[in-house]
This record gives sequence, C-alpha cells and structure tokens, in this order.
Amino acid sequence: MAGRVRSGGGQSGAPEARLTSIEDFGPGVNLAYRLPMFTGLVQHVGRVAAVTPTPAGLRLRIDPAGWAHAPAQGDSISVNGCCLTIVGGMGKGGEGAGDGFLFDAVPETLAKTTLGGWEVGRRVNLEHAVTAGTYLGGHVVQGHIDGLGEVRANGETPGRGWLLRLAPDAALMRYMVPRGSVCIDGVSLTLARVDMHAGEIEIALIPETLARTTLSDLRPGGRVNLECDVLAKTVAHYLEHFAPGSPGAR
Repeated sequence: MAGRVRSGGGQSGAPEARLTSIEDFGPGVNLAYRLPMFTGLVQHVGRVAAVTPTPAGLRLRIDPAGWAHAPAQGDSISVNGCCLTIVGGMGKGGEGAGDGFLFDAVPETLAKTTLGGWEVGRRVNLEHAVTAGTYLGGHVVQGHIDGLGEVRANGETPGRGWLLRLAPDAALMRYMVPRGSVCIDGVSLTLARVDMHAGEIEIALIPETLARTTLSDLRPGGRVNLECDVLAKTVAHYLEHFAPGSPGAR
C-alpha cells in the first residue's frame, strides 16, 4: 500500500538497518529511551527446564521450544510478564549454550511475582522487547509486575464464552478500569468487568488467545502476575500526590 512504512525499514528500497543492542542508538540518546518495552502480544510458549537456587536468588533455564527468535546475552525477554535479562544459554557459545535461555531472578523479583513457585515443565509466555517501529497490537507493557492475582474461575460460561475471573491484590483494584487494559502473565487483555465491591475482575478470552498463550492452564486458586496499565497508574499517582487538594500537593 502506498504510504505504508514497514516496521524497521523505509520506503526507498535500501537495506533495513537493524538495532541489535542499546549501543546502536548512540551516546546522544537518553537512557530512558533504551529501556525495554513490550506489547503483551505473546510470541511463543516455552517451558521451564530448570530452577536452581543461587546466592543471588534463582537461576531459571527456559526452553524456548522452537521459538525462532535468537536473542543475544543481555537482551530482555518477557517471561510470563516479567522483564528478565538473558545471562546465557543462547546457543552462541555462552554459558549453557544450546540448552535454553538462562535468567537470574533476584529476591525483589521473587517477592513480587510467581517465579519463586515455578516448577520444571511449567509452560510460560514469551515475548521479546519491541522497537520504536514495532506494531503496537496490544498496549504499552513494561514488564514490571505490580502484584499478583488469584484465579477464582477460568473456563466456558453458558451464553458468555470463556471467562477468566481474578481477585487482584487489593491495592491494585484502583487501577482496574472497565474496558481498560491489564497484562496477565504477559498477555495484554481488556477488562470486561470490574467489581469493586467483590474485589474481582473478569476477562473474556477468545479462542486465539487460549490457543497461543498459557491462560487455558490456569486453575482456581492459582496465582498470576499482574501489570496494571501504565496510564492508569500515572493518573492515579498524579491525583494522589500533585493534583490541587491532594495530600501531597504543595
């Protein structure tokens, strides 16, 4: 189509320039723009191959299960919504090469996510970081987990299709907006219903999402990683600390 620019390339027919590391942006680019971002559109499902305690926390080995993406050491990957840095195992001669991607999870990550309870064989959602030219099909996801949610129900509902019902940590309910966005285990989803009285949210899942993610694996009582919409968090933070009449206003 005339006037349409492909992600990562131009219209002149010249070879596409690919940014392979943050250094490619050059020293003049503010570091804030080098931080990894995601969209919540899962690209592949992998499996936990090993969980090893370390002095720093846990080392996770994730089997990419045939994922075509070939990251380099130091790249960021969203693993069930958690932005993790690859420390080895890329099949390029690094530590543990060819045996799956290696990630380190420190106590802060373990305290705020489900990673500490992962067992070998668990399926996980994978997404690599986006670039400025990437098609944003989901919503802006940082890979910073805000808290957990408990699964209350997950399955077919007569006359309503497949519904996932969760009880987020109480502190997160203020960021849940009807028809707004939420990231659940790395999946960008729309809130179909928000029940502030019961402290629950409900999401309608289409067959495509169920087929391409791990969400169909969830069972009542299980826990999921939640990242709230950054726009909702920004508005709430401003109103609490800076808006006229707020406790934090000067």
